[in-house]
Amino acid sequence: MTESRRIAIHGAAGRMGRQLLSVIAEQDDCVLAGALEHAGSASLGVDASVLEPQLPAGVVVTDRVDVAFDDCQVIVDFSIAESTLALLDIAMTKQLPVVIGTTGLDESGRARVALCAQHIPVVFAPNYSAGVTLLLDLLKRTASALGQDYDVEVIEAHHRNKVDAPSGTALAMGQAVADGLGLDLSQCAVYGRQGHTGVRPRDIIGFETIRGGDIIGDHTVLFAGGGERIEITHKASDRLLFSRGAIRAAKWVVDQPPGLYDMTHVIGIHSPDNGAS
Repeated sequence: MTESRRIAIHGAAGRMGRQLLSVIAEQDDCVLAGALEHAGSASLGVDASVLEPQLPAGVVVTDRVDVAFDDCQVIVDFSIAESTLALLDIAMTKQLPVVIGTTGLDESGRARVALCAQHIPVVFAPNYSAGVTLLLDLLKRTASALGQDYDVEVIEAHHRNKVDAPSGTALAMGQAVADGLGLDLSQCAVYGRQGHTGVRPRDIIGFETIRGGDIIGDHTVLFAGGGERIEITHKASDRLLFSRGAIRAAKWVVDQPPGLYDMTHVIGIHSPDNGAS
């Protein structure tokens, strides 16, 4: 029988943190070993079983790193960019693998993640859905096959409370298309349009963002050519989809050497051509 993985959650009382607790409770090959929250959180001192009733009692939500990470094998982080970067220093000191689901990291933040991955195993993905991971590979292949005779637009929709735009998944999709076309996304991306924009250039990738209601996450990449359109779409209908992927990544990364990984590694489709480390 496989030993249960001991997982600590950073941001345990947040929306995603509670979903991660729910996934841990439903699986028999992992256990909650720590629950960390920021100082001042209303959940400090509360047993994690209050946040997720299916969990056994015994793990208290704390803001003390020495308590939360004392008995864990891996940390899953869904917090905010500033907290994620602070966590990396702690993880390196304790030599603990980390799964990062935080979005909104800027270029310097991503560089910091890559630097830390030289010392500890880190899974860093814009989306923890296996379906999205497969779709990114498909987008790169499609863009390469179609070339610049097709105009590309990335359309994404999320709930009204999402604070960053475009989504990390939309940006990853744009990057996959740019890789397939041999373009630099930072130079060819166009984020929304207004006014007299002129004729659309060929060598751009457009992004459109929708925010409203309780949309979990819809993404479509449109390849528009002369006489035809190709639409590649992913729609999430259950938020636990992403949490299950993150916990899958946590269980996998425990056995890995230091390095920067993404979900292509976790689900076994990684190749040097797909852009992952």
